[in-house]
Amino acid sequence: MQTLQKIALILVIIGAINWGLVGLFKFDLVAALFGDAENIVARVIYVLIGICGIINVGLLFDDLDGK
Repeated sequence: MQTLQKIALILVIIGAINWGLVGLFKFDLVAALFGDAENIVARVIYVLIGICGIINVGLLFDDLDGK
């Protein structure tokens, strides 16, 4: 797995945890750390995590056994 894809996967996992917190507790960790969801820094983080999700679509087509 490429380094960029590993970094992207880590950010996607962080995004998934954030959505889990939103769903379970109505708590947005990104907004809590970087300001309201309308804050430019929080919005950049949301966009970055979205781009990382797109990058990791390629994992669906990789051979996970490494053969």
